Amino acid sequence: MAPYQLAPDPASPGERLTVLDPATGEAFDEAPDQRAQELDAVVHRAHEAWRSWRTDPAARAAALLASADAVEAAGARLAPLLTREQGKPLTESYAEIARTAARLRWFAASAPETRTIADGRAVHSEIRWRSLGPVAAVVPWNFPLQLASAKLAPALAAGNTVVLKPSPFTPLATRLLGSVLSAALPEGVLTVITGREPLGALLASHPGIRHVTFTGSVPTGRSVAAGAASGLARVTLELGGNDAAILLDDVDVERIADRLFWAAFRNCGQVCMAVKRIYAPARLHGRVVEALAERAKAVVVGAGLDEGTELGPLNNAAQLARVERYTARALADGAGVAAGGHRLDRPGYFHAPTVLTDVPPDSPVVTEEQFGPVLPVLPYGTVDEAVEAANATRFGLGGSVWGTDLDRAEAVAGRLECGTAWINHHAELSLAQPFAGVKESGVGVAGGPWGLYGNLSPFVVHRPQEDRP
Repeated sequence: MAPYQLAPDPASPGERLTVLDPATGEAFDEAPDQRAQELDAVVHRAHEAWRSWRTDPAARAAALLASADAVEAAGARLAPLLTREQGKPLTESYAEIARTAARLRWFAASAPETRTIADGRAVHSEIRWRSLGPVAAVVPWNFPLQLASAKLAPALAAGNTVVLKPSPFTPLATRLLGSVLSAALPEGVLTVITGREPLGALLASHPGIRHVTFTGSVPTGRSVAAGAASGLARVTLELGGNDAAILLDDVDVERIADRLFWAAFRNCGQVCMAVKRIYAPARLHGRVVEALAERAKAVVVGAGLDEGTELGPLNNAAQLARVERYTARALADGAGVAAGGHRLDRPGYFHAPTVLTDVPPDSPVVTEEQFGPVLPVLPYGTVDEAVEAANATRFGLGGSVWGTDLDRAEAVAGRLECGTAWINHHAELSLAQPFAGVKESGVGVAGGPWGLYGNLSPFVVHRPQEDRP
C-alpha cells in the first residue's frame, strides 16, 4: 500500500466516494460515502462522550497537547496525502500540518476566566462558563487540516465534542487526521464523517448539534444557517472574501512585488483572504502590472509532489471551470492579458497564473470571489475612489494598504469595510487574534480567546455575601 493511502474502512462497506488527484484528474483512492441515517448514531456518541469530556479541563489540555505531538509525528504520512488530494505543493502541506499542531497547542493552554460582577449589591455574582455539547465542523477543500483544527481545537478546549465533516473533494487527509488524533482523545470526542452533500447540511440541522461552524461559499453558508436554525444551534460562518489591496502613490513597487504576488497566488489563489483585486495609482499602474506579470510568467507550475513546484493545480474541475468562465467574461468585456489568461494544456486542473489589466469594474472577476490564480489590476485617480471601489462589493473579509508612509497607510486601512486590514502585507494571522468578516463574509468570530468563548455559554451564579434570615 502506498504511504498516502488509508486502509479500507470495515465500518463503511457500502457506498464509496471517489477521490481524484487534481494534478491528473484521475481517481487514486476512495472514502466512505456515509448516509444521513448514520448521523443519529454519530451525534449520540458525541453526546455521550461529552458527558465526561466536559468535566476535566486538565485532562482536556493534556489530550490536546498529546494531539499536537501526534499530528507532528504523523507529518510524513499526512503531507503527501494532503498534496495528493488537494494539489498544493508538498512544502505547503507540511506547513499546514505545522499550523494544525500549533493551533492544538495554543488552545491547550487556553481556558475561560471566571469573572466576578461588582455592582454594589450584597450579592457575590460569578460568571462561569459551560460547554455547549456536540459541535458540527464543516470544512472546505482549500486548507482541510488547518481549517479543521481552527474549528476542533477551540471546541475541544472548551469541553465540547466534535463531528467533523470535510469536503468530498478532500476527505482522505482529514480521515487520517481523525485516526491520528484518536490515539490522544477519548472515544467519541472527535468523529470524522465523509460523504457527498447533503450530508453536511443534514449534520448542521441535526437536533443534537449545539454549534455549527462552517467555512465555505455564501450560498452554502445560507443553507447551513437555515438548517442550524431549525434546532436553534449557534452558528459561526466564514463565507469567503474578495479582498482588495490598495497601493498608495508612494509605494515602492519592486520592493513589495514578491509579497504582493504571493498574497494573491499562494495555494493557486484558493485562499479566502487572498488578495483578489489590486487598485494601483494610475501613474504606477503599468509598473505594477509589469512586475506581477513577470512573476506570473516565471513561477513554476506543476504537480504538488514534484520537486520545485511553486504553484499546483486548482483542486477540482468545477473550480477550474469557474476560473475559466470569469476570465473569459473579463476578456469579452475588454480586459487585456498581461500574463496567462488560459488553462494549461496538460492533464489535471491547471490554469496559468493570470494578471489582467483594463478590466471593467463591474466584471465578475472584480466583483465576485474568483478563488483561483487570476488577478485583476485596476487603476485609480484618487485614494477616495480606491477606497470606494474596495468597499463596493458584498464581501468584507480582509483588505490591505501598501505604501511608504505607514501613518497614511494606516489611516486609509481604517476606512476599509472588512474584518482584518493589513499594511504592507496580507493574509498573515496570529493564533491569538480574532478572525471575522463583515457583510456577506461571515457571522461570528473565530481565532484567539474569541474562538474559545464562541464555543461556551455563560453560567451566572448569585450567592448572598452573608446568610439571610
